[in-house]
Amino acid sequence: MEPIIQEPEGPEPEATRRDAGITESARANRGWWDRNADEYQVEHGTFLGDDRFVWCPEGLDEVEAELLGPPEELKDRAVLELGAGAAQCSRWLAAQGARPVALDISHRQLQHALRIGGPFPLVCADAGVLPFADGSFDLACSAYGALPFVADPRLVLREVHRVLRPGGRFVFSVTHPIRWAFPDEPGPEGLSVSGSYFDRTPYVEEDEQGRAVYVEHHRTLGDRVRDVAASGFRLVDLVEPQWPEWNSSEWGGWSPLRGRLIPGTAIFVCVRD
Repeated sequence: MEPIIQEPEGPEPEATRRDAGITESARANRGWWDRNADEYQVEHGTFLGDDRFVWCPEGLDEVEAELLGPPEELKDRAVLELGAGAAQCSRWLAAQGARPVALDISHRQLQHALRIGGPFPLVCADAGVLPFADGSFDLACSAYGALPFVADPRLVLREVHRVLRPGGRFVFSVTHPIRWAFPDEPGPEGLSVSGSYFDRTPYVEEDEQGRAVYVEHHRTLGDRVRDVAASGFRLVDLVEPQWPEWNSSEWGGWSPLRGRLIPGTAIFVCVRD
């Protein structure tokens, strides 16, 4: 299957800040990623590669970061990737000898994973209701997948805790919470505070009927830490990648200009004791 950019139908959605619950968020984001998967893979596929494990727009690579552990220790480990998209991370894991499973809520994203190929299962499911038995995995990971888009992140964290074996590690990256106080712009206009960091009202894009077609949820840094602890995990590291000199790419609101001044990504390294 070759990617075909789907032309948007009808007027552009209207952005607002309002409440959006679990069901509405899941429905909206499943639809958004199905509609936009082709364009996303065309726009970002080169940066992500087909078989790299990139944690964030800063370009932090698991080869160097080793947040899941040394590559040589990944062999034969069962790994769950949440919000896998085209499963680039799972493809890298498989190359290290791991046994990944790539899960995403978007069927269209997983079609891109199927197009690229890989010796691992693809599962279309909601991260808040994982279709796996208790203790099925040694490791779990999520590079900007699932957690930013769910109304109750503790549902996802508790599910991941359930399917991990004791001693299992879960590493996930999200937009750094401080970014919610700034406009999502890569230029100088993105360097001035425009809202309250403490305003947790979701960002919602609506169609003409007021139905949500995209939802993203804000949690403060403290919220994220409390979510991790309340779900049974122990937080062992919090990584805030600095913008590297080699990276000249812009990705939405991420850019060299902003990246060298304020953090764009937070990566949580958690252990299930």
